[in-house]
Amino acid sequence: MIRFRSIASRVVALQVLAIGATAILLPLALYWLLTQAANNLHRDALRSQAVTIGSFLRLQPDGTVALEIPDDVRPLYSDGYGLYAYAVLDAAGRVLFSSRADGAALFPSSDVAPSDEIRGDEIRRPRRTGAVLFGVTVARVLGERIFWVQVGQDLSHRDVIIDDIVATFFVRVAWIIFPILLVLLLIDVLIFRRALAPVREASTTAAAIGPSRTDVRLPEQSMPAEIVPLVRAVNQALERLEAGYLAQREFTADVAHELRTPLAIMRARVDALDPGPARDALRADIVGMARTVGQVLDIAELESFVVGPDATADLHAVCSDAVAYMAPLAVGQSKTIALSGAEGPVRVRGHADALFRAVRNLIENAIRHTPLGGSIEVEVSADGSVRVVDDGPGVLEADRRSIFTRFWRRDRAHADSRGLGLAIVARVAEAHGGSIAVENRPEGGAVFTLRLQVP
Repeated sequence: MIRFRSIASRVVALQVLAIGATAILLPLALYWLLTQAANNLHRDALRSQAVTIGSFLRLQPDGTVALEIPDDVRPLYSDGYGLYAYAVLDAAGRVLFSSRADGAALFPSSDVAPSDEIRGDEIRRPRRTGAVLFGVTVARVLGERIFWVQVGQDLSHRDVIIDDIVATFFVRVAWIIFPILLVLLLIDVLIFRRALAPVREASTTAAAIGPSRTDVRLPEQSMPAEIVPLVRAVNQALERLEAGYLAQREFTADVAHELRTPLAIMRARVDALDPGPARDALRADIVGMARTVGQVLDIAELESFVVGPDATADLHAVCSDAVAYMAPLAVGQSKTIALSGAEGPVRVRGHADALFRAVRNLIENAIRHTPLGGSIEVEVSADGSVRVVDDGPGVLEADRRSIFTRFWRRDRAHADSRGLGLAIVARVAEAHGGSIAVENRPEGGAVFTLRLQVP
């Protein structure tokens, strides 16, 4: 059985099945109704003829009955015209008048065959020639005597207009039913699309919900009544998630803030110790812890960070400051760092402080993976992109997505990184509507490219 994931597809598929069944059954039903209407008209016409024949009966003074058919009506019942035939019987069933050449009744009561179809005052009698004689019997009262007037017609001589309508119905009329149903299907599709438009808008709104827009809710007013309970349940779930998310973010920021003071006290006490390997090891550990706390604070702040629509920054100045800031770290590890590319200002849409954090973390990551004597190059382009090139081992293709995930580390045996620096870069890029990508250099090393929007 075919399953449709789309509500509109399901409804349209059911509509197609319904239209197919309707396209078959409707013409048959109309044909049957048309046939019944034609038979009813034919029966009424025969009854009218029987009443007319009865009106021509006259009682004579001697008690006999005469049939006085006007000359202009008589041709209807002649053998040459052959449109109608009649017979007048008395109460005893004796034939008094007949248009037949043998003077017999049209439907003798003594000659009822099993193939005859009798319904009330009408009868259908098949003939040996294959034709069907259709007739009615109507009572006519004259004085105190009752007479029976039989009028019949061979169905092969039925009214030509009725025959044409019934016989050519499918050819001339029924074919139009299917195009009409197809038009109705197209109208239904348009109606469904319009009816589901609020659902599609809600889907677009839901797709925009993220860490930086946890306050967004799905609209309930424009939703169909059947969807409102689901939308309300989703909004309630989003409210609970937002509350938990805010509590977690506040907890992380509070913890990071609270750790800064103890770390500063520890740093002061370690600096007061006598010089030696133990003091140097403790100082390095405290510096690493302080850097991790700073990165956690950056992550917590960037979760709610939103770039204003008119905010712009000089990318060249940002990169120049980041290179100057990180140069002592690079030189202290016997590594060189340089700024290249565009020499003048490069205006981009963004926040200078957030971009500084991103570039600084890219440079720090490059310094960490560049061997002694290696170099790091920060290249600024006029198109609003920054390339940070290092001489390190490069990044495996399988890891190029994971490295921007929080707390991801390929080798957890080394405690020099907590896996937050590149996650901060990815968050800054997302907040600025930009992107971050990494690829390896043919001659070795990695190239991280941060692309931003140019106003």
